[in-house]
Amino acid sequence: MPSPAATGPDTRAPVETGLLTIDLAALAANWRALATRSAPAECSAVIKANAYGIGLEEAMRALLGAGCRTFFVANLAEGERARAVSAEAVVYVLDGLPPGVGERLAAANLRPVLGSLEDVDAWTAQGYAARAPLSAALHIDTGMNRYGLPPALAGEAARRAAGVRLTLVMSHFVSSQLPQDPRNAGQIAAFATACAAFPGVPASLCNSSGIFLPQHPHLALTRPGYALYGGNPTPHAPNPMRPVVRLEARIVATREIAAGESVGYDATWTAPRPARLATLGVGYADGIPVSASAHAEKLAAEALVGGQRCPFVGRVSMDFVVLDVTNARAARCGDWVEIVGDTIGVDDFAARSHTIGYEILTRLGTRYARRYVG
Repeated sequence: MPSPAATGPDTRAPVETGLLTIDLAALAANWRALATRSAPAECSAVIKANAYGIGLEEAMRALLGAGCRTFFVANLAEGERARAVSAEAVVYVLDGLPPGVGERLAAANLRPVLGSLEDVDAWTAQGYAARAPLSAALHIDTGMNRYGLPPALAGEAARRAAGVRLTLVMSHFVSSQLPQDPRNAGQIAAFATACAAFPGVPASLCNSSGIFLPQHPHLALTRPGYALYGGNPTPHAPNPMRPVVRLEARIVATREIAAGESVGYDATWTAPRPARLATLGVGYADGIPVSASAHAEKLAAEALVGGQRCPFVGRVSMDFVVLDVTNARAARCGDWVEIVGDTIGVDDFAARSHTIGYEILTRLGTRYARRYVG
C-alpha cells in the first residue's frame, strides 16, 4: 500500500490531513488462512464495531467473496446493515435480546445470541408470534463473567429452548492469547460438559487467539475478529497475519525549538536539546489516543518520517500531534508520514500508546480520507 507521497505530487491526494488505506485483499487472505487453520470447522467472521473500524459493508463483501458465510455483529443496528449486504448470510447478534428488538431481529432473519433463561423464553414467545421456531445461539459463560448462562443452567436452558431452533452453543475464552494459561483448559472442559445438554447442536469456543491454542478447540465453528484485520493473535510470537490498515497523516507545520522549550498543553514534554518539530493534522478526534502522548517518565508513540521512527512529543490534542523530527531533517510541510502500516504495525503502535490494538482499530476516525485497495 504505497504512500501518496511515494511517487511525487499526486493530484488525487485527499484534502483531508489523514489518510486511511484499507487492503481488502489482505483481509480476504487473512480469513482464508484462518479458515485453513480452523478446518474442518467452519470459519466465520466477526464484523462488529464497523468491522473493527474498516467499514462493515466493505469488509463483509470482501469476506463473502473469500468464502465466508457466517458473521457476528454486536447489535441489531449492525445486524440490519449486514443483512442489507447479503440476504443469505447467517448473521448472529452478540448482544442478545434487549427489550423491544425481537420483532426486528425476526423480521431481518437475524439470530440473537441468547444469554439468559429470560432471553430463551422471550425468543420462544417471538417464535410463537411468528408461528414457527426462530433460530438463535446460546451463550454459556465459562469464566468471562460478563454475558451468558452459567454452565450449571445448561440443562434448564436446553429444556426451555425446546421452542427455539438452536443453531449454535457458544462460549468465549478469557486468556486464549496466553497459550499456557491454565484457564484455557478449564474453560474447554467446562464448555464440553455444558454442551452435553445440547446433543447435535454445533458448538463454538474459539476467537482469533483460540484458533492457535495447542489444544485445537475448533469444534464446529471458529469466530476470528482481530486477526482478520491484521492484529497479532499470537502476541508472544511473530504475527502470522497480513496488515490490513495503513494510517498516514500529513505534516501541516514544522518549526525549530531551543533546549528547555516545552510542547503542547500543560507543558508535559520539554526539549532536552535543540529540536526540529513537525505537526501532524490528526489528533484524538481522529482516534489517536491521548495515551500516546509523551511524558518525561514514559516512551511515547512514534510515526515513520522519511524512513526514520520519530517520537510523539507533548500531549496529543484534538486535531494535532507533534513529532520530534530532529533525525529526519528532510521532513517538510505537506509530507505524508506513517502512523500505522508495514513498518509500525497496529500492535506496535498500540503498545507504545499504552493501549491495545483493538482500541486503535475500532476508534479509527471519521475525518480520514478512506481508500480501499485490493
